[in-house]
Amino acid sequence: MKKILSFLFSIAVLAVQTLPVLAETGKIEHLDVHKNAPCNIVNIQTDKKVIEQGNVLLFAFDEKFFSKCEQAGKIVHFVVPEALYTREGTLLFPSGTKVTAEVTGIEKPKWFNKNARVNLIFRNVVFPDGTCIDICARPFTKDYKLKEGPWTTFGKVAVSTLSLGIIGAGAGVGFGFIPNPAKIGVGIGAGVAVGCGVGFLVGVITPGCHYKAKQGEQVYASLLNEMVVCNK
Repeated sequence: MKKILSFLFSIAVLAVQTLPVLAETGKIEHLDVHKNAPCNIVNIQTDKKVIEQGNVLLFAFDEKFFSKCEQAGKIVHFVVPEALYTREGTLLFPSGTKVTAEVTGIEKPKWFNKNARVNLIFRNVVFPDGTCIDICARPFTKDYKLKEGPWTTFGKVAVSTLSLGIIGAGAGVGFGFIPNPAKIGVGIGAGVAVGCGVGFLVGVITPGCHYKAKQGEQVYASLLNEMVVCNK
């Protein structure tokens, strides 16, 4: 009987010691914010939720942003566009959650159509109830910087090409009309060809575009460290 009681007592002690470990370990859930995220694991524990390093979150500008008018040290405000849940249904960020980021540097546009680049790091998350927690994240891009996409660059080159093409067409009309009014068409063709060619080269060689973002424009952010969200 003593052996049985001793055995049962040992099992009870082991169970008591194991429960805190199980509570600390919790269960694993997942985020589906971005399909290419390096990690999508969220550790759900009794008193907190741990969003692992490498997860990608989605934020939206809460104000307009223009890199030409900004500088290092500027605080930029973002908002969580909609409540964020794990795939399994656990709430992480309620609707109305604010996010602040700090501009750490701005690379101005450079020659040969190289667009401006904005370096920033997300610093804080402020929940609707006023609770503030730290976050360490950067834009989820190839170089962790914000910049205009290829369509903006294409638009700049297209505008330059079209504008100088029109100017060339006007010049061609004049040059064609002076010697022979019948050669206006030839002059227009030559003027358009020369103007468009020059416009294309100007668009390609000149400095690229500044970075602009409208209020509500969305940005993906990659966590550089794990993020802990305590349960209320």
